[in-house]
Amino acid sequence: MKIRSVGIVGAGQMGSGIAHVFAMAGFDVMLSDVAQPNLDAAIASIDRNIERQVAKGKTTATEKADALGRIKTTLQLSDLGPLDLIIEAATEREAVKDAIFKDLAPHLAPHTILTTNTSSISITRLASRTDRPEKFMGFHFMNPVPIMQLVELIRGIATDKDTFDTLLAVVAKLGKTSASAEDFPGFIVNRILMPMINEAVYTLYEGVGSVKSIDESLKLGANHPMGPLELADFIGLDTCLAIMNVLHDGLADTKYRPCPLLTKYVEAGWLGRKTKRGFYDYRGEVPIPTR
Repeated sequence: MKIRSVGIVGAGQMGSGIAHVFAMAGFDVMLSDVAQPNLDAAIASIDRNIERQVAKGKTTATEKADALGRIKTTLQLSDLGPLDLIIEAATEREAVKDAIFKDLAPHLAPHTILTTNTSSISITRLASRTDRPEKFMGFHFMNPVPIMQLVELIRGIATDKDTFDTLLAVVAKLGKTSASAEDFPGFIVNRILMPMINEAVYTLYEGVGSVKSIDESLKLGANHPMGPLELADFIGLDTCLAIMNVLHDGLADTKYRPCPLLTKYVEAGWLGRKTKRGFYDYRGEVPIPTR
């Protein structure tokens, strides 16, 4: 089927980024959230980010205005029901995602495809609780969405070929690259990335290196654009911990055991950039390591 209208649930960093790229690609977008200030902040963020693209000559002021005109916002989840494609981009908690799909169910059009931007939760399990597991998929964008080129496409056991082919075409229209992943914990990117970040936290926890030396070692010694602890702060330490718990629970292997230090940072509410403190303190002009 041809996708023309897209609903996005959640106006946080991921949801606003997804709305940005869909609007720029010519789709009609409806962005939903539980709080008006979140929607207002998302539109302001999209405006700023597209303006940066205009300043760099990657798009024009006219294209920016057209894209912003294609985005509507709503506090009513039911408004998304008639749309062609819905992307859930709420918090990485399974109970929250289940509740969203349950609330959407009475309002969905027969043709509507449901997707989730989850970074690790079972697609098959989420799909099984909806009325359309054959039209349900994982649609995992990378952060920041306007910059990162990859989209992971994850089929559940019941996902049909038409749904997969439709989303392949959508990713192509966005100008991004798709990677097909099987429905196992963490999929591809986080199955590899999160244990590396977790091992970096263990390296800090065991006193092998400081925050600065660990990050510099990976940037200069492995040519990574960001160090693993800096990257963890960017992603959010709560998200990193949640994904490690999914890997540990789903694969039952001790190599995925979350580092106790990561747990302590989350318990302290030091979640990274979004709370101004994580492995670095962001409250001053320059980030300062916290250990």
